[in-house]
Amino acid sequence: MDFTPSEGQSAAQGLAARIFGDLSTHERLAAAGTGTDAELWKELCAAGLPGAVEDIGLLGLVLLLEEQGRTTAQVPFAATCVYGLLAVAEHGTAEQRERLLPGLRDGTAVATGVFPARGGVHTSGGALYGAAPWAPWLRDATHVLVADADRALWIVEAGAPGVAVTPVETTAPWSAGRLVLDGARGERLGDGPEAYAAVLATARTAFAGLQAGVCAGSLARAVHHTVTREQFGRPLSTNQGVLLRAADAHMDTEAIRVTAYEAAWRHDERRECGAQALTAAWWASEAGKRVVHAGQHLHGGTGADLDHPVHRHFLWGRQLDAYLGCGSEVLEELGLLLADSRREDAS
Repeated sequence: MDFTPSEGQSAAQGLAARIFGDLSTHERLAAAGTGTDAELWKELCAAGLPGAVEDIGLLGLVLLLEEQGRTTAQVPFAATCVYGLLAVAEHGTAEQRERLLPGLRDGTAVATGVFPARGGVHTSGGALYGAAPWAPWLRDATHVLVADADRALWIVEAGAPGVAVTPVETTAPWSAGRLVLDGARGERLGDGPEAYAAVLATARTAFAGLQAGVCAGSLARAVHHTVTREQFGRPLSTNQGVLLRAADAHMDTEAIRVTAYEAAWRHDERRECGAQALTAAWWASEAGKRVVHAGQHLHGGTGADLDHPVHRHFLWGRQLDAYLGCGSEVLEELGLLLADSRREDAS
């Protein structure tokens, strides 16, 4: 395994870091409320970053999402890339790729997905019926990737007849919405459960990368606070308890990052990556939760301020803890996967 970024991946990451750092500021995030920063999304698309994901792969996307997570930038970057660009590029027909990818590359189209499938959507007579309690960035989406009860994937246009979207507020400000399908028409994507499993593994890997960035940003704020804030004539960072808590948070952040890198690298190398994606998701859930709590606690009383920037990292970290399966869920799924693999090897 070699996680060293390619020249293209490094260039894209550097560009993303500059754009997110310049535009995803505390003041702009406060002004955006729970919605999307449209100007930031426009700038990212003008720089060609969503479209670049087709060239730099899932590992490149993970690197870009780390930069988004560091600043908790409120743009539908992960959702559009995972449920739109990569899903269509990898599982779509030639006609679907030619028709859908240009809009997803330039930002005129925004995608999201109803994942993981909970059996809330079914087909009847070629139409889709059912509801999903929420999906990230659904209020901005032009296309929604939906899995029916048989794990077949469907692309649904958000403004089509039979599709209703109701705004929903989630822990993190992800411009979420509730989706109701009542006789909606969609188009198939990929070949049944195999495509669904592949997209879910890609999503878990990508959002683990986003969690790595959220945790890194939270820890960076905590380090700055404890180094510059003095108590009894010395910096807080000189206290052993503070040092140990920060060190644990650093190790947890690195564990999220390296497991996301491994799953993404295996995906790009066309190797089996289902177990690795679940491992990354478990670390993102369990360790991510610990890190954002530590970041808030290390700020002391300041961390209790709901308007403080570190609180955004806490909200994002808790949302990502549960999205696509909390730690216990993905651990059970990983155990079943490994048990099935062992039985196949023994037979």
